[in-house]
Amino acid sequence: QVQLVESGGGLVQPGGSLRLSCAASGSILHIHTMGWYRQTPGKQRELVATIDYSGNTNYGDSVKGRFTISRDNTKSTVYLEMNSLKPEDTAVYYCNAAMEFLSGRFNYWGQGTQVTVSS
Repeated sequence: QVQLVESGGGLVQPGGSLRLSCAASGSILHIHTMGWYRQTPGKQRELVATIDYSGNTNYGDSVKGRFTISRDNTKSTVYLEMNSLKPEDTAVYYCNAAMEFLSGRFNYWGQGTQVTVSS
């Protein structure tokens, strides 16, 4: 069974920092791009950041310069370091991974982790 398990969300004050982690498990041959997206009620899910297997990154405009995505391919894990957090960063954050199996390539989502930025 394939899983993406997220951790690290919570409540933080404006200006603070949080680190999210997402670990993939299962009979995975290869993990291509991994990434983080976020969603607030009534809005579409939006890109936060992605990283490919080689470490090339892409960021949403609203988080550039504040968030850093990284991955550890030996642990099948992607991280999101979030600094200078703002109330507008409050959202459910979802991990995403494009993974290769014997049966083909599929896209998976994690269950989501809540990040709340508030004083």
